[in-house]
Amino acid sequence: MSEHGRCTVPWLEPLAGALALDGEAVLAVVASTQGSAPREAGATMVIAHDGVRGSIGGGHLEFEALRIARDALATRTTESAWIVRFPLAARLGQCCGGVATLAFCKVDRRARTWVDGALACARTGAPFAIVTQIGRAAGDNGALLVTPDDTRGSLGNPTLDSAAIALARARLAGAAQGAALVRFAEDDGPVLLVQIERSDPFPVLVFGNGHVGRALVGVLGVIPADVRWIDSRAGDFPRRVPENVDVVITEEPEDELRHAPAGAFVVVTTHSHALDLALIEAALARDDLRYVGLIGSQSKRAQFERRLAARGYPPDALARIHCPIGARGSPIKGKHPGTIAIAIAAELIVVRETSARSSALRVASR
Repeated sequence: MSEHGRCTVPWLEPLAGALALDGEAVLAVVASTQGSAPREAGATMVIAHDGVRGSIGGGHLEFEALRIARDALATRTTESAWIVRFPLAARLGQCCGGVATLAFCKVDRRARTWVDGALACARTGAPFAIVTQIGRAAGDNGALLVTPDDTRGSLGNPTLDSAAIALARARLAGAAQGAALVRFAEDDGPVLLVQIERSDPFPVLVFGNGHVGRALVGVLGVIPADVRWIDSRAGDFPRRVPENVDVVITEEPEDELRHAPAGAFVVVTTHSHALDLALIEAALARDDLRYVGLIGSQSKRAQFERRLAARGYPPDALARIHCPIGARGSPIKGKHPGTIAIAIAAELIVVRETSARSSALRVASR
């Protein structure tokens, strides 16, 4: 998980890798949106000579963004950072109907000044901002990394640097996230792209490496989750797992619950009802987990509730258990492991997004 040093900003490591391999890359960033758009402001794609990482929404918008970025890599450009406004219906024929403004930033190895600093922040979960001047001259890699107590890089102008640092820190101190275009000083002043990156942890503990556990880990491998996959049966783990998964082989799985980060999501899918019960009891001993899910039927839930109630757990604690597990209230009834895994992942995402909206409303109301 993030405290183990895994990068929490998905575009940073591909960018660092591209700079190390080829010496240059193009960032395509959704700088702003109006109306309906495929992705949110701040979504970022890295275009390098050997491939593409990330997405700004797919479709014709992404096709055009890739064309522009690849042209920039193949030729000399007059600017190192520029914006292109895409009316999605009128220009691209996309039915979203909104407007997406993309910022393109061509960078070379000199950008490692701020990229390395950003990587260090992302691996510790520290918030940071990247400030880039739009319209900067070709070959000028000027960008600023700003944290609450440090800076790296420069926009090439001390006055502009001071203003950009103050702006970025004000946004870091609030609830801002994603990207925004900000004009500095007068109406004809330089335009700045301000990207706020905050750690958005999605820690998931999956207990059990049976059919459902394996299928679930595969699904979680394609979303921004940070997974610990736990079982005592070493031989039942596959040789390869997704990059965002840590395999934990242990005879004391309850210890993982005791040391899980606050806000973790817990999914219990083991081969043993006795172990399931022990894990659920260990999970209920904490009140700071965002999700506690248990594989099983309504009858299994009723049996567990009776046993836990006899051990003194009150009704409100038992109500925290998601069982039967899966997309609560959905019409999905299939019992294929892959179907169950998709339903579980959907439920985790719903719980996560609901809690994120609640947190945002609390911040906004202060």
